[in-house]
Amino acid sequence: MNHQVSGNTEGIREALLARLDSLYTYEAEEGSFLPRDLMKILAECSCELNREIAVYLTRDGEIVSVTVGTDRDVELTDYRLRRNERRLSRIRCVHTHPDGDGRLSDVDLSALKIFRYDAMTAVGVKDGEPTYVQTAFLGEEEEILMPEPVRWYRVPDRSWMDQILFSDEAVGREMTQATGGDRERAVLMGIESMESLEELKRLAETAGAEVTGMFLQKRSKPDGALVIGKGRAEELARECQALEADVCIFDEELTGMQTRNLEETLRVKVVDRTTLILDIFAQRASSAEGKLQVELAQLQYRSARLIGQGLVLSRLAGGIGTRGPGESQLEMSRRRIRERMTELRGRLEELEKQRTIRRKSRERNEIPVVALVGYTNAGKSTLLNALTGADVYVQDQLFATLDAVSRRMTTPENTAYLLTDTVGFIRKLPHTLVSAFRSTLEEAALADVLVIVSDGSSERMAEQHDTVEEVLRELGAEDQKRIEVINKCDLKDADPAFPGAVMISAKTGEGLEELKRKIAEALQESYSPVTFMIPFSRYGQLAAIRPLGRVISENHTDSGTELTIMISREDTERLVRRFGPEILRAGAADEIQPENNIPRADMIQ
Repeated sequence: MNHQVSGNTEGIREALLARLDSLYTYEAEEGSFLPRDLMKILAECSCELNREIAVYLTRDGEIVSVTVGTDRDVELTDYRLRRNERRLSRIRCVHTHPDGDGRLSDVDLSALKIFRYDAMTAVGVKDGEPTYVQTAFLGEEEEILMPEPVRWYRVPDRSWMDQILFSDEAVGREMTQATGGDRERAVLMGIESMESLEELKRLAETAGAEVTGMFLQKRSKPDGALVIGKGRAEELARECQALEADVCIFDEELTGMQTRNLEETLRVKVVDRTTLILDIFAQRASSAEGKLQVELAQLQYRSARLIGQGLVLSRLAGGIGTRGPGESQLEMSRRRIRERMTELRGRLEELEKQRTIRRKSRERNEIPVVALVGYTNAGKSTLLNALTGADVYVQDQLFATLDAVSRRMTTPENTAYLLTDTVGFIRKLPHTLVSAFRSTLEEAALADVLVIVSDGSSERMAEQHDTVEEVLRELGAEDQKRIEVINKCDLKDADPAFPGAVMISAKTGEGLEELKRKIAEALQESYSPVTFMIPFSRYGQLAAIRPLGRVISENHTDSGTELTIMISREDTERLVRRFGPEILRAGAADEIQPENNIPRADMIQ
């Protein structure tokens, strides 16, 4: 039987090893620093063995390692979940002292500094029971904050968990002051074009990296093992070393095996374009739904690439290329990812039901939707603010805003509509993001009018427009009425590259009145107020008409009911075919001009 428990396991009964193994499936409740039942298990096992036992917990309460030592000590190991070795590791170490003494030793405090643990905790155990507990945290300038030992059942979980966050902030603040910021030094590598690399540079800078080098090796297709070939990879390794790079970002989507091979060759962290975009989305997501969507997209992408994290998983479980413990840890990670993805999908389905209810409410009230779509950083949020007076976050960054934002507006003809700002598109938009954000992106697919915003200051406006069209096709948003808009015309003398495009500057206000007029015209083609005259003898027809639009007025006259509603042209034509033109108020019938191929009234079901 293979065990995941490491350290001095010689002579331990299989039953006891299995009990220690089971700790890998243990998960502490949120907000619990050191659960009482976990201390009881550690106390019983440690006293039975008369050996120290160390467990390492993540901030999410997951145990990533269990180690057995001797009666005097246990080997303390570096289990970092952060690549930056100067920040806290996001791991807390809890270990037992079989002599019953719950105080931390000098060795413990030294390990706290060296391995940058979130916290170092000692649990005194005696006669199968925990006694006292003491913990220590790092502060600014590596000051050690160490409260007095407490009885094991009086561990202040909440305050100690809060202290981890305070310590993390203090250490991060110290790093920022010492280095002028905690920015990773990034080297970029591409095989397509310098234009694509330039966009990757903007993505990297948006994510907070400092780009120190950009390299291109044009290839018709990527190498199966290293993307760029062995010789070029060895050269890149030397360039990364010379530039003191912390990370190498590839302008391609890497397989798990390619990531692992490249990390072994380059000896720096390797990130692909998709992971970089997911990281930016994780930073930008602000709503509850946005955060859930980003986490689901990250897990979907990560689940297929766990093998590429060999350095991390082997360090947690046993050694590069080993089976047994390493394989078990890998399978455990996959299982937990699957469970979390199922939970996230369930929560997103609930939010989608709420979104559907709101959408049906809009449809009942016949409120048309106008969606702003376009390439990321084309100026959609600035345009929304300029048109509606909203205060949506605006920044000259890629993916500055993620969550769909809607504001109610009215045309000069008093037609109310919702103006919606959607997430920006980009080349090679990760499929996991399209899938996770589908409910949000459907705001564009279900809109009545699409305002496609292009960046007039960009040299690659046409290519970016093609990308937007491609994503819209993928979403099934091809048939709506469209208004082409070229933004940022104040920055560059741009020609209306698309027929009928409106030239605007969302920043200065130039062209906005023309855009409002275009939106009103587009809506007028679909929605307009129509007055129906229903005689008392055909009063049942009102029940068929009312649900189709927003009632503006309803007046009862001597000859019947005069009903004015905001209704789509298609519905009006259908009603005329079904009930005859006499249902329209005198003069209104002339405005309805059905096409020659419209079926007869007796053909309408």
